[in-house]
Amino acid sequence: MPHPSMTTEQIDNVLCISVDDGRANAFSTPLLVALSEELAQAEADPNIGAVVLSGNDKIFFAGFDLDVINSGDPKAITEMTTAGGAFIRQVYGASVPVVAASTGHAVAAGALLLCGCDYRVGVDGPVKIGLNEVAIALTLPKWALLIASERLSKRYLQIAVANAQIFDGRGAVDAGFLDEVAASDQVTARAIEVAQGLAEQLDAKAYASTVRALRGDLLSQMDAAIAADRAAAGL
Repeated sequence: MPHPSMTTEQIDNVLCISVDDGRANAFSTPLLVALSEELAQAEADPNIGAVVLSGNDKIFFAGFDLDVINSGDPKAITEMTTAGGAFIRQVYGASVPVVAASTGHAVAAGALLLCGCDYRVGVDGPVKIGLNEVAIALTLPKWALLIASERLSKRYLQIAVANAQIFDGRGAVDAGFLDEVAASDQVTARAIEVAQGLAEQLDAKAYASTVRALRGDLLSQMDAAIAADRAAAGL
């Protein structure tokens, strides 16, 4: 079943998946499962050549649901965070290009999702993008460190991860969270334009096989880290 905060629209050969919960677009286990299922269906559809992920007018995605984080239930927490890791890994390993329309802030797991996307368009303005976990007394799991280390600029890796620095739109391009910025009302349109270009220009089979060859080692490491976290929590 689709998640109530998630909508989809196919524009030519691009599937646009948008999430708007009216608040911060925090990741919950049900939302992550719904997103994963929608992406899997897009990958299996020969009429879909690329996917765009977008948030609401103020935020792309925040971190994980703090109600679950603060519940003290280790199994529920691990179930949610590993579902997040599995979805970000799925995005990075997808057989079709995935483009992010980062329509606003993107913090914590939202910033990690940016790391998993092929191309990231964000807001040219004072948005907040970054990994704030250390500042709020959380430690990034190994799967998150793996994808962050892969996609972020080496010059910014220490301050972005260990020092929890938050970046504006243009700073996020320098750091490696984004590839380009646009006016806030143009972000989604530009992301769709990029996705359409990728869908038209790239050979689907060659893209999928290249992703497996280029990213396969990291994807396997992420799988192992996610599985270890689940096993440690008895899941």
